[in-house]
Amino acid sequence: MISILHAIYEGLVNTGWVEAIAVIAGIVSVWYSKKENVLVFPTGLVNTTFFIYLSYKGHLLGEASVNLYYTVMSIYGWYLWTRKKDDNQTLVLQISNSTKNEWIQQIVFFTGFYVVIYFTLIYLKTAFAPEAIPWADAFASATAYTGMWLMAKKKVESWIWWILTNIASIPLYFIKGYAFTSVQFLVLLVLAIAGWYSWQQKALLSKKLEK
Repeated sequence: MISILHAIYEGLVNTGWVEAIAVIAGIVSVWYSKKENVLVFPTGLVNTTFFIYLSYKGHLLGEASVNLYYTVMSIYGWYLWTRKKDDNQTLVLQISNSTKNEWIQQIVFFTGFYVVIYFTLIYLKTAFAPEAIPWADAFASATAYTGMWLMAKKKVESWIWWILTNIASIPLYFIKGYAFTSVQFLVLLVLAIAGWYSWQQKALLSKKLEK
């Protein structure tokens, strides 16, 4: 336990400014998403841009692809979250729960990305990235792909996928030497649980208002 804490301390002390900015922006972005604030996307873009570089540098190629995907989806989500109805007041997109069919779509979406990322990483590990961890990187990446897709659509279940992403990413980044980023994912795990609860309450309130 002491050795782990010492490794975390050493990692935090040696954290570079690129990682520090990325981590802070990531935490701020998730905080805004919990609040259903559109600023989640511009702050998220800062986070993803820096993490594309860090992930590639650390041979976390699946995570690098995730952050590139985040960047594209942030722009798409930004558009969806700001769309308004004809009255120019009410937002078109509201927080909602997934239907049974949407759950099936999510599982298929996750499985498809996991398989593609896993076998791609197996190839890349052999070719030029021996430090890659295919099964763990693919899981963290595929859950993140799914979570971001659902976040753009304001689905409560996006937080469940984020929780899985954070659980997988905490040890993954620590092993790669990004201690500050690992701590970030621990913070994000707490925020994701709080975000799930907050969005669940908002979805229930919306249902009551519809009735």
